[in-house]
Amino acid sequence: MSGNYVFKNHNVFKGSLFIKKMEDRKFDYDDSEEDLDIYKHSPRIDNNPDKKNPWMIATAILAVVSLALLIIAVSGSVTGNVISGEDAGEKTIDYLNSLTGGGVEYISYEDLGDLYKINCKYQEQEIPVYITKDGEYFVQGAVPLTGNVAANSDTETPTDVPKSDKPKVELFIWSYCPYGVLAQGPLAEVASLLKDSADFEAVLYYDGHGDHETQQNKIQACIQEVAKDKYWKYAAGFVEDIYPVVSQSRDVEEDKTESIKLMKSLGIDSTKVMSCVDKQGEELIAEYSTRAQEYGVTGSPTLVINGIPANSARTAEAFKTVVCESFNDAPSECSAVLNSNSASASGNC
Repeated sequence: MSGNYVFKNHNVFKGSLFIKKMEDRKFDYDDSEEDLDIYKHSPRIDNNPDKKNPWMIATAILAVVSLALLIIAVSGSVTGNVISGEDAGEKTIDYLNSLTGGGVEYISYEDLGDLYKINCKYQEQEIPVYITKDGEYFVQGAVPLTGNVAANSDTETPTDVPKSDKPKVELFIWSYCPYGVLAQGPLAEVASLLKDSADFEAVLYYDGHGDHETQQNKIQACIQEVAKDKYWKYAAGFVEDIYPVVSQSRDVEEDKTESIKLMKSLGIDSTKVMSCVDKQGEELIAEYSTRAQEYGVTGSPTLVINGIPANSARTAEAFKTVVCESFNDAPSECSAVLNSNSASASGNC
């Protein structure tokens, strides 16, 4: 590098990616137990061209880890075969359109010394992409060394929320949003701990990933109607077993089959749940959507406690802390120490 920039790392794929060439069409994992575990718990690229959220493309664009950044920073243009900025822009846009199904437009490029900054447009949003000058590799982002690098957002400052005898805890998510899923798992641990003292609810308010998400939103809403006491066990099972498979296949029937299988294993009456999906699903999701608008929810996940959005790191221990602080008289369970490790990247759908 020319010495004027430092790279940002937003941990979009924390610990799970290595440097990827532009012509690669997917991210490959080897068969080690560690990599399979990372794969199961990490957000993945969503290649659905019918996305409703314009920033979903950012996941595809901003995919690089610290090792890759170090390699690029040391070796500059990597291969040394420098191409023109216009050619780099054209190659970048072709690649992004192959991921998204189309709709990414080239605006301009800037020469940053050892990198090109490619300015592109997707669903009326301008998004910068940084690429090595050989046109082979993405870079997370470049910040002038004279500027300020944002603090790590994985650690959130807790928000003061009103206290009550029995706090109402609502997690606003899309069922197949990777960020929402990786908040849902830790909150399920807290809900299990404090189920007798607080009221926990998942609010499936939007479906930005397709029909399988529309269906899963309704299934989870109806489980909370039919068997509320078993919902968070279902949520934990969904995060562990269903999401890793169906988020990739995007298959509606597979989502239904796996959901019924999980419900039966937990003693949930799947017939009643699916009947609710058919008869009440639309109404329940409409109510969730209205509630999200009333609270000013703008992304998945959003944690709301006693009617107030609450900032918290996305770990079981952090969620427990912010919930326990909302009691007038915290129960003894609040002294338990939960998992403080986070597999999720900061961000929202």
